[in-house]
Amino acid sequence: MKAFKQFCAVVAPLDRINVDTDAILPKQFMKSISKFGYGDYLFDNWRYLDEGQPGDDCSIRPINLQFVLNQPRFRSAEILLCRDNFGCGSSREHAPWALRDFGIKALISTSFADIFYGNCLKNGVLPIVLTKDEVDHLFTLATSDVPLRLVVDLAAQTIVQPSGVVHHFEIDAFRKNCLILGLDEISLSLTHADAVRLYESMRRTTEPWLFQDG
Repeated sequence: MKAFKQFCAVVAPLDRINVDTDAILPKQFMKSISKFGYGDYLFDNWRYLDEGQPGDDCSIRPINLQFVLNQPRFRSAEILLCRDNFGCGSSREHAPWALRDFGIKALISTSFADIFYGNCLKNGVLPIVLTKDEVDHLFTLATSDVPLRLVVDLAAQTIVQPSGVVHHFEIDAFRKNCLILGLDEISLSLTHADAVRLYESMRRTTEPWLFQDG
């Protein structure tokens, strides 16, 4: 997992409530157990006019020009602005993998489904919860003629508008630290590798019958 750094990026407004994980990444793309390679299929049923399948060459598929991420000014967006209850439905971890692979670094909403929220944090995508008034205000800015760019600062737990208006957000201190350091749960465990090896060596000495070569 890459370390999460402060960044400034274009915001894409997805003005739909209750966006579920099957909309984020449809079920047919869950056949793979790889953690990478899903970006082309993000919001597949909304981005394309045909039904996609794993392995499709998405560069030749007909696209829905009305969908926000297909509009030229939002194609480079790294922040997705969402409505209530984003990420509801199944607990598939493939959904945040698809968002990450597409290039989305942060999500902003009034609320996220609990499991989806946790899966995002474990995979390098920052879900940010703001008040309804704040989200409504950002939607107004993001849907104007000029693309909205926001500065996301995880260390300071702030979002800064071009006007200088600052929005503060909360995040669990442990998850925040893992994102900043770029540590998923496996990487975090490996930071204690020396202690694990020392413990295993001690167990071999004190309880050799537990080991086949003891």
